[in-house]
Amino acid sequence: MIKDAQHQGSDLTLAKESLTQMLHDKRVPASVRGALQSEYAKLGEMLARLENQHLHIVVFGRVSVGKSSLLNALIGENLFSVSVLHGETTQTRQAEWQTREADGVFLIDTPGINEAYGDAREQLALDAAQVADLVLFVVDGDITEIEMLALKALLVTARPMVLIINKADQYTQAQQAILKQSIIDKVSGMIDPKNILFAAASPPDQTLIRLDEHGNEVQSQRSRPADINALQTRLWEIIETEGKTLSALNASLFAGNLSAQLGQKIIQARESLGQETIRLYCISKGIAVALNPLPVADLLAAAAIDVGMVIHLSRIYGLPMTKAEAGDLIKSIAGQMLALYGTFWAIHLASSALKISTAGISTVVTGVAQGGVAWYSTLVVGEAAEAYLAKGKSWGTAGPKLVVKKILADLDRDSVIQNAKTEIRRVLKSADQSG
Repeated sequence: MIKDAQHQGSDLTLAKESLTQMLHDKRVPASVRGALQSEYAKLGEMLARLENQHLHIVVFGRVSVGKSSLLNALIGENLFSVSVLHGETTQTRQAEWQTREADGVFLIDTPGINEAYGDAREQLALDAAQVADLVLFVVDGDITEIEMLALKALLVTARPMVLIINKADQYTQAQQAILKQSIIDKVSGMIDPKNILFAAASPPDQTLIRLDEHGNEVQSQRSRPADINALQTRLWEIIETEGKTLSALNASLFAGNLSAQLGQKIIQARESLGQETIRLYCISKGIAVALNPLPVADLLAAAAIDVGMVIHLSRIYGLPMTKAEAGDLIKSIAGQMLALYGTFWAIHLASSALKISTAGISTVVTGVAQGGVAWYSTLVVGEAAEAYLAKGKSWGTAGPKLVVKKILADLDRDSVIQNAKTEIRRVLKSADQSG
């Protein structure tokens, strides 16, 4: 739908505000911003394009369909490399389309999509097309399977598209009509028929034969001009009526895609930081329990450490919790653990009590064993709390029982406890040596 200038300007203003806020959002962690450095660079470039009201038109298509020739014909100069060699364009190139109707419009050439060993070049072309305001999809005959796959991949990005059937000079009027109808049928519902156009970017020279004064045939060549009038007119119409809207649409699409990536990266960063935090608390709890000779104090130390861990995790996920809330969450998780592993935790308490009546090496052995169990319990509490926080302080449809059950099933209890005991011994030994 064509919008008036006022609505187009409003779209553009909203798009600029959206990109500016995203570019300068201080809530994004530095690690996430670093991981998306190239995307942020593109965001800055896109904002500059909006500020200067520039429009980017990217040409896309198979190798040797005449993409570069088409752009040269539009610009009126041979700025884009054209060669008989297969796949001359190996990187994206751009030039400004300097006409009164196309002020601030840049035409961008891309590598062909079916180059042998050209996966990197094909991805380069796709990347360029996915940040375009308008895509010119060029074919030179009936659309092929490779072209249909590429076309569908581009349409997923919701970029507006014009399909050009180049080398029209190779077909008669009747053949053109059949060819166009075939393509219209294949792309039905994907591309508006009025945006399917013929062009002849670089028609071959015409051979002329004339008789000289002696009656001999003389052969000569005459160059033929490019036939791009229909394409040029359609592009001018789009630029005039929809240019600002296209820029705003592209900016919004890019911002939405970046927002999704940001969300995923932030989740990954939180998960990574959360796992490291859980590990640190596992070490702290394991050592505290191993060293403490009183079983009741063991339990109090364990509870305090777990509460501290949950509060720390809640801050990582941007959902701060009070000590009371953290305590309630731990009770809920512990209740599920006890229901699922009742016998195991009974042995855990008996082992703690055993430390009262033992002395010397047996106390150390029992303490290390008890510390390993404490490590494991904190790991379960931490992962369950992280799952709860990742869903915005919710267990989701599964409920706490299934969440805890899955965590317990995924963890190799014996292996975790054995590794914990090894780590606790290492820390205790290191502390003895330094003391």
